[in-house]
Amino acid sequence: MYGLIGKVRAVTGQRDALIAILLDGVSDMPGCLSYVVAQDPADADAIWVTEVWDSQASHKASLSLPSIKDAISRGRPLIAGFDQYIETVPVGGHGIQTAA
Repeated sequence: MYGLIGKVRAVTGQRDALIAILLDGVSDMPGCLSYVVAQDPADADAIWVTEVWDSQASHKASLSLPSIKDAISRGRPLIAGFDQYIETVPVGGHGIQTAA
């Protein structure tokens, strides 16, 4: 499996709009096992995105999907920056099926 955890900083006052874009159209991403967008309770402009994929190749392929390209295009103006970006190797957990 392949995982990503990222902290995105929205333009001041645009966090909810950016969250809406990040959540729009994410239900049909082949290989995506989990995609969670969360508000940072300590920072009014911060968003945490946690992703689990069956492989790094699936994640890379998702970036060429029309719905994801559209979300990136619409969301880019609302992003002030990226505070953290961490790649992980998920090994399991609630809601994540592990390889047999």
